[in-house]
Amino acid sequence: MLVSTNGIVISKLKYGDNDLIVKCYMQHYGMLSFLLRGVLKSKKGIVQTAYFQLLSQLTLVIDYKANRSLHTIKEVKLNHLYSSLHSNVVKSAVVMFLSEALSSTLKEEEQNETLYTYLENTLLWFDSHDEYANFHLVFLLKLTKYLGFYPEVNNIEYDYFNLQDGKFELKPSSKYAISGENLTLLKILLHTSFDMLSEIRITSKQRQSFLNMLLLYFELHLGSFKTPKSLQIFNQVFN
Repeated sequence: MLVSTNGIVISKLKYGDNDLIVKCYMQHYGMLSFLLRGVLKSKKGIVQTAYFQLLSQLTLVIDYKANRSLHTIKEVKLNHLYSSLHSNVVKSAVVMFLSEALSSTLKEEEQNETLYTYLENTLLWFDSHDEYANFHLVFLLKLTKYLGFYPEVNNIEYDYFNLQDGKFELKPSSKYAISGENLTLLKILLHTSFDMLSEIRITSKQRQSFLNMLLLYFELHLGSFKTPKSLQIFNQVFN
């Protein structure tokens, strides 16, 4: 059946000489994959590659059939036109990194309106602001709230945080208990909104260390999560 719905481009992969397989996180259907036939060859079709830049927000008319692995796009237009996400070199690196993280995180084909709204609004915030050095840290940390493993803030005054259990603890109970600078930054970011990002001042070394810890947190709670391949390039850009 033909349905109109919004979606966010998560990944794209060349298939054959002229085709693309695009994965989008849909407002009403969760993660769906689309086969775009001949899109790399034709510049005159309704569906063109320019629409499918990573994390673009689209309005799509799709031919949806339950249990189908690849769907078809009949019409597409931009839902939001970004002003800087794909033109700013540093922001583009963040987009590449976050899209890869989301591709490894978002798997289910089911509606999650609150998660979609979170992605939609935070990307618009990122596009329109210039103070964003720690955006990816807060983005990933707050994303865990919608994925079901947001840190439990009871006993936040304790001196350790157990990554495996997602809880603060008085004494380290496993090798996944963190302390020191990463713990301090975790406590700060748990109470930091995106509009407060300009107030956070940390070094690139601290940023990298916290990000590595955060990615381990994802791995421990999501069996299918893999560290983004773009991490090394991403760290070089932020250095």
